[in-house]
Amino acid sequence: MFIFEKRTQIPVCIKNRNPRLAGIIISQYGGPDGELSASLRYLSQRFTMPDNMGKALLTDIGTEELAHLEIVGSIVGQLTDGEGAKSFDKYGRGDYYVDHGNAVYPQSAAGSPFTAAYLQSKGDPIADLVENLAAEQKARATYDNILRLSDDPDVNEVIKFLREREIVHFQRFGELLNIYQSRIDNENC
Repeated sequence: MFIFEKRTQIPVCIKNRNPRLAGIIISQYGGPDGELSASLRYLSQRFTMPDNMGKALLTDIGTEELAHLEIVGSIVGQLTDGEGAKSFDKYGRGDYYVDHGNAVYPQSAAGSPFTAAYLQSKGDPIADLVENLAAEQKARATYDNILRLSDDPDVNEVIKFLREREIVHFQRFGELLNIYQSRIDNENC
């Protein structure tokens, strides 16, 4: 069902190492509004969409979110590549290093590990799509916050790309919600 291409949607080539910035960006890997949550949410919700159009959209966006997970993981990995305990500690990320070394671990910027409690799958197309609209806006807002905290142009270029994709996903979910809501309205007339 999935086809893997050995490249990311946008090249990730970070020149400067920065565990502090990695500790912020990790939230989009495994935090409450991150890419792992989004992909699992959409790939779970697709099974209860009422038609192939809804299933296809959720599958497409869910798999794209997996690609975004790879991009975010690449950013974090490159920001910490070759950095040791002293470097992590210098940036206030020694606690992360103690538990994970240079590994990319799914957690929020605050250090909370990923949990399935971050996502919702209700089985009602309207409720799930409204949930998804909110999720895309929260992801966009998180990317905005990252951009406010980052001064690395290599990182910012990739973050801006991911932010734009959140906006596109929001638009697609809104279009599908309008179609489903119109159907319900017509049935109730």
